[in-house]
Amino acid sequence: MEEGTSKSPSNCAGTDYGDTDPFQWDTREDCQVRQILDRVADKWSLLVIALLENRRLRFTELRREIDGVSQRMLTVTLRSLERDGLVKRTVHPVVPPRVEYELTPLGGTLHATIRSLVTWTEAHQEEIAVAREDYDRRAARAV
Repeated sequence: MEEGTSKSPSNCAGTDYGDTDPFQWDTREDCQVRQILDRVADKWSLLVIALLENRRLRFTELRREIDGVSQRMLTVTLRSLERDGLVKRTVHPVVPPRVEYELTPLGGTLHATIRSLVTWTEAHQEEIAVAREDYDRRAARAV
């Protein structure tokens, strides 16, 4: 084993960052914190979590509400969120089977964080639009 590596591939604790920010997570691909951030911060997961706030939705309802998501991508996203304990899947014993999805209490806590991110985005969208226009102008002159 290479010096400085962990025996557990998903263990990222104990990494020596020297004088860097103590709140900076490990950016290695096998770090659990990075894996969780990759999962919850992808666009489909964010939209599913936002839609499930305080309500249950069926797969077809979620798919109808999320513009551009494929059936396969929504299935993968829901399974991953369920595996991570953020979404609960309930199958009702009727014919045909009715399946509903809802946030777990853990998923609800994540929704509050996502709401903060959306609030920040709304507050700064004009500044970002101006920055993009400035960048595009500079890039066009450089060509």
